[in-house]
Amino acid sequence: MRAPDATRLIGAGPGLLTWRRPAATQIVGCPLPHLGLGDRLLLRTLAMYAARHVVAIDGLQHIRPAQDPFILVANHSTRRESLLVPAMLLLHRGGSRVHFLADWNFRLIPGVGLLYARAQVITVTRKSAKPRFLNMLKRLYQHPQSTLERARAHLAAGRAVGIFPEGEVNRHPTRLLRGRRGAARLSLETGVPVVPMGIRFPGRAPGRTFVMRSAMDLQIGAPLLPPGPIQQQASLSQVSAWHGVIMSEIARLSGKAWRGAGKAMGHDG
Repeated sequence: MRAPDATRLIGAGPGLLTWRRPAATQIVGCPLPHLGLGDRLLLRTLAMYAARHVVAIDGLQHIRPAQDPFILVANHSTRRESLLVPAMLLLHRGGSRVHFLADWNFRLIPGVGLLYARAQVITVTRKSAKPRFLNMLKRLYQHPQSTLERARAHLAAGRAVGIFPEGEVNRHPTRLLRGRRGAARLSLETGVPVVPMGIRFPGRAPGRTFVMRSAMDLQIGAPLLPPGPIQQQASLSQVSAWHGVIMSEIARLSGKAWRGAGKAMGHDG
């Protein structure tokens, strides 16, 4: 795929790329061969907005469609990331989707529900709605297969999956949440590599929490290959150890600290 702005792709070694914010004309001219006309228009419009918030992306070579399937994992500091980060990645992948896990509550937001449907997100219905009376709508988004079963199906078909393993928005400026182990389990039981990504906020003052309009910088790391042979059902200890490796790499890329799983969330999803 031709980059949105080749002059803004700065080589850091063979195949290592850093993208900087392009002009609107370059987003409009970016080829999107994997999308139909309607979805191309929708993505270009969203990408123009997203490019005002995502100022740089390092390591694009790790998420090219030729690398599929992989499991992209990232820290989660603001709600904006759920929409803007996938849009920018989709643009750079020529419209080839990364199927992110996303909370069903977002689909209740006017306009966002349409975008999620077009992006073919894997809707997660674990959480309760706020306000609670909206829970009557949850059944509209529930699926007969579990979240991990749907993610496995995408990986088996050669498609990329995206997960925010912290499981919720974490506004702490220096520390990651312990996280959920679903990405680690998927990787061990499918043999698919994990691509870690750190979302940074370079304009934020040290020690301060994030604000709604803080600019984002995406640091994409090299793929992490799961240890050993593929396992039909990985043990809890194996999953926990691999989860630790994954979270530690997200911590390094995001500039945060991860203090270990301990008695962290026992659910895999």
